[in-house]
Amino acid sequence: MTTAEAIRDESAFAEHVERHRRELQVHCYRMTGSLQDSEDLTQETFLRAWRSRESFRGEAPFRAWLYRIATNTCLDALKARPRPALEPAPTGAGEFEVPWLQPYPDELLEGLAAPEADPEDAVVSKETIELAFIVAIQQLTPGQRAVLILRDVLGWRARDTAALLATSVASVNSALQRARAGLQEYLPQRRLEWTADSETTRQERELLDRYLEATENADPQAMLETLHEDLRFAMPPQPGLFVGRKVIVEYWAEGFDQEGFGRMTGVVTRANMQPAVGCYRQQPGEAEYRAMALDVIRIEQGVIAEITTFPPELFPAFGLPEVLSGRPVPSRE
Repeated sequence: MTTAEAIRDESAFAEHVERHRRELQVHCYRMTGSLQDSEDLTQETFLRAWRSRESFRGEAPFRAWLYRIATNTCLDALKARPRPALEPAPTGAGEFEVPWLQPYPDELLEGLAAPEADPEDAVVSKETIELAFIVAIQQLTPGQRAVLILRDVLGWRARDTAALLATSVASVNSALQRARAGLQEYLPQRRLEWTADSETTRQERELLDRYLEATENADPQAMLETLHEDLRFAMPPQPGLFVGRKVIVEYWAEGFDQEGFGRMTGVVTRANMQPAVGCYRQQPGEAEYRAMALDVIRIEQGVIAEITTFPPELFPAFGLPEVLSGRPVPSRE
């Protein structure tokens, strides 16, 4: 029985699509920059595929057929996406705006980036899932984004990309040229020098331990020693980018006041093939640490070069508890 015949049956259809769920969710994540949207859009892709299953004749691989549906589902969603109301950038922050950005748990990437995989089936590499790459491609138009992902990330041929997007090869090549130029404009200059290793090394873990110790001890000087001189700090979806470790540590000054702000602690995890820290705050008079923020970290030259902070609503997606126990912080009252 051919795949085209098999997917007419609901249980067989479910079996065929489920084997592609994780890679299609990564595709939807790259297209939208949102973990939550990627989950919803993957499910919508399967619903559309089931409704149009009679149109699959087997001329092209089933996987390619699903990617066509997923890409068009994302393009429809991006077209309908409203622009969120954002607060003004904090004082001292430079221009930076990515209203749609969430980190992606490494747990969902397991098994998708095996180095021995056939290049034709490559889905994830460190360079195409890092936050810097996701931020950069969000600056492209949805059409350019789709072409770049299909051609340069997934390795599709121009002819197949054109067929998927129902356009010409010339249009695809033109869009790819513009997308590559735009990508270089928004990617950090030193990105090509980053390590391709997706694991946290012993030296990086030691650096993270020092960073957490400085956080827990509310020691700004010790924290400065873990940070790159040109540290970058952003808090999507709010606009604004801080650059420079002294400026950033001064912006964090309130957090070093344990009597007024409370104590901080953190739990190490991973996002976008980068180290991340779930940050917890224990306010004065309380006995528990409560989820405060998720920091995704980029390490360069043995120090922390970039920190991107996200709200605590994402903790469950990373398997992080919302509350940690601890000893009470004395209240000023």
